[in-house]
Amino acid sequence: MASAAVDLLIGKIISVIENEASFIGGLSEELSEIKHELVSMRSFLKDAYEKRGLTEGEQAWVANVRDIAYTVEDIIDEFMYHMIRKQQGGKFTRLLHQTFHFPKYLWVKHQMAGKLRKINQAIKSTSERRQRYGVDGLEGKSSCDDHKWVRNHGESSLFIRDDDLVGIEDDRQLLVEWLMGGDAQRTVVSVVGMGGSGKTTLAAKVYNSQIVKRNFDCSAWITISQTYAIEDLFKGMIKEFYVAAKEVVPMDLSSMSYRQLLELLVKYLRPKRYVIVLDDVWNINLWREINVSLPDENNGSRIMLTTRKEDIASFSFGVGSYVHRIQPLGKSEAWTLFCMKAFPSNPNKNCPQNIESLARALVDKCEGLPLAIVALGGLMSTKKLEADWRKAYNSLNWELSNNPMLEVVKSILFLSVNDLPYRLMCCFLYCCLFPEDYLIRRKRLIKLWIAEGFVEHVRGITLEEVAESYLMELICRSMLQVVMRNPLGRPKACKMHDLMRELALSTSKVEKFCAIYDGGEESVARHLSIQTSDRALKSWKGMSQLRSLLVFAVDKIFPTLETLPSGFRMLRVLDLEKILVMKLPNELVDLFNLRYLNLKSTKVKELPKSIGRLHNLQTLDIRDSDIKVLPAGIAKMQNLRHLLMTRYNHGHYTDFEYVYGSPSPSNICKLKNLQVLDCVEAEADFLRRLRSMTQLTRFGITKVREAYEKDLCISIQNMNLLHHLFVMVSDEEAYLRMDALSSAPPCIKTLVLAGKLEKVPHWFSSLQSLTYLYLHWSRLTEDLVPNIQALPNLGDLTLINAYTGNQLCFRTGFQKLRRLHLSNFPELNEIIIERGVMPGLQKLYLGRCMELKMLPCGIEYLKDVEELDLAIVSNELIERIRGEGSMDRPKVQHVPKISHYFQSPYGILYESLSWRKKLATQSMKK
Repeated sequence: MASAAVDLLIGKIISVIENEASFIGGLSEELSEIKHELVSMRSFLKDAYEKRGLTEGEQAWVANVRDIAYTVEDIIDEFMYHMIRKQQGGKFTRLLHQTFHFPKYLWVKHQMAGKLRKINQAIKSTSERRQRYGVDGLEGKSSCDDHKWVRNHGESSLFIRDDDLVGIEDDRQLLVEWLMGGDAQRTVVSVVGMGGSGKTTLAAKVYNSQIVKRNFDCSAWITISQTYAIEDLFKGMIKEFYVAAKEVVPMDLSSMSYRQLLELLVKYLRPKRYVIVLDDVWNINLWREINVSLPDENNGSRIMLTTRKEDIASFSFGVGSYVHRIQPLGKSEAWTLFCMKAFPSNPNKNCPQNIESLARALVDKCEGLPLAIVALGGLMSTKKLEADWRKAYNSLNWELSNNPMLEVVKSILFLSVNDLPYRLMCCFLYCCLFPEDYLIRRKRLIKLWIAEGFVEHVRGITLEEVAESYLMELICRSMLQVVMRNPLGRPKACKMHDLMRELALSTSKVEKFCAIYDGGEESVARHLSIQTSDRALKSWKGMSQLRSLLVFAVDKIFPTLETLPSGFRMLRVLDLEKILVMKLPNELVDLFNLRYLNLKSTKVKELPKSIGRLHNLQTLDIRDSDIKVLPAGIAKMQNLRHLLMTRYNHGHYTDFEYVYGSPSPSNICKLKNLQVLDCVEAEADFLRRLRSMTQLTRFGITKVREAYEKDLCISIQNMNLLHHLFVMVSDEEAYLRMDALSSAPPCIKTLVLAGKLEKVPHWFSSLQSLTYLYLHWSRLTEDLVPNIQALPNLGDLTLINAYTGNQLCFRTGFQKLRRLHLSNFPELNEIIIERGVMPGLQKLYLGRCMELKMLPCGIEYLKDVEELDLAIVSNELIERIRGEGSMDRPKVQHVPKISHYFQSPYGILYESLSWRKKLATQSMKK
């Protein structure tokens, strides 16, 4: 495992030496010799990577190779930095440079050549000591032995998907009874067990069950870290309660004092029956601090906590309490869970007979721990040959049966990690840069991996597609857990289980690969994540080696980056998303190596005029920043792949102008590697040149005028790779004319049209790959439904002020629709849904349809609906479902959650109309 990052680094160095000969030709002799040595080293490292663990001597040798490789990369990058500075600028600038700085260039070249000669000598000395990279055959120690005990702070429920849960039904029923039954006194339910035993998974299953949700007015899930600030916990609880209830979170939350937060929380909870989960409690002091914020009004409120410590679970909380101790899975349950993960594609998930004895032996070594079983099952799901299973079994040494159970988990997790291909290893380790319990967006992670050079080029498919395959494999191996999916099940966001994150952090520290700075001890690493507002950044040691800087000091004052430390000039990644930075330093344009620049949701107002000097930049994300205009130099960045510029009108999503684009230089069309251009303002010159951008996969454009129709449609017609299209007209009275488009691009999956439509585009019926359709202020006079009902993959349909008629009739089709959002229909007074239409619908939203006096006819057929949201609708509609005896109540009695949002002098308020929930609450009070 330890050699993976070094192996990849050597591969990158060799690639640079081969592909950048024009830049480093002045050092060709020295680099050629180093290249041959590195090739030999790489061969040894690949052999060593296949081993269970390296001997101490081999580990020292790999560390030596790593330091050499890092040094070579630093020398090459520094030399290229000077070479690129020499070549940048106009003819006059280059002439001045040649006249006055040529001696300095010669000096730099001489200095670099001297460093490379020393490296060559070091390589030869290392090679001789290691007998030309041979393996000495000693058994050595497992890499597991030197690791500390892995700590679990996270939401383990996300480690095992709901449909894979085994052996917890009895425990779940017991906890549900404790939460819903008993007297009206506030009660604490404790779930105690060791790390990886499934306590958080069980708690999450109970917390997320509809029967529990219906029984409480509000709910919150709070994960407790070992070091916490009570003010941050209060803020987290307030946000959880407000978001879960779909209420507007107080804007000034971040600036509130302890007393203000406490008063707000108590006032909010006092009239409500609440349930809150405190996940992973490490210290009983937490209860003493948080107890005051949780009022006891004798209305049946509940607190459930999970902990590893028996003394916390058994603590006398001064209120009613229950304790549930997690037991290991039985052999039958463990085997069932393992087979679910190891043989997902087999009939009935059965284990092949020829490997059953080996498989059962492996499961036995997990000792009933769900975390270990899931991880091992994910690993073995990729093994097809009996020899592979035997090799995996033999690599689990006797310590798995004799060490404490958490050591068993560590050993199995190490085995899972050891089995990763070296490119996946680097991608996995890189994820530990994100904070604990951080929701990692799929697209963001993919762009970062590409920028770091972790993703290999595969002929015939894009880097993004290769990176997504990496992500899917990590998910399948249970190395990452899916947190959010789109309506058709595709992952949108994931997270690292904390045990996995601890494992990755400990490995990264040894490898000097990744480091986390949270105000404590500093470490030398290539990739740095800052998770504090500490101002000691400029004094960070090892700046010259730094290739990535990700900052996560969200909601804290982070110092304005007026200057960059000199060591930053080799950065490949600079990620400042949501950081309160207002101005970028002038030195930013000197970061010739920069591949990824994320300024999303920052306060930055402008980009440097000479940003075109960042010729290696692949991703520029300025979404929801204060940057409104792009400098002309953007067109010089020939390696740019993703340009994201959308700015949302937050809080006004139903208004016509809910999103804004940015004007862009017309010569941006020269960027032949650009795949994502979202979102740009339309201009005549730009649209004429747009025809050449056939490589785009995502395109968004605003302020489109009728005169642009032909040019725009011709351009879109040629974008055969396009899968996401957003088009918005110049103002709410302008017509969006796209009749010149004979057919839509064949791969399009997401279509967003904002503006008046005279008629339904004739090519709508050809959108065979479409999964998401959003029509905004289309104000069609003809019925849209017959034109889209047969689309085979449509999973999400959002219509906002899209139709002026008085009836919508869904007679057939919509077989994969999961979400239906209808809002701002001024004349709509009837919705009809025939039996068998949209059978899998899970969420229905009806908003601002004031003429609609009753629920959709046929809603009783939609048995899978989990949420019904009614926002700013007529009182007649609400009264028909309010209360047990109301007229239409039987039609929606199967819907677990019914929410009503209404206008009041205090803003938009919320009430629950969930009948089952109210009935349960009343019975509890009785």
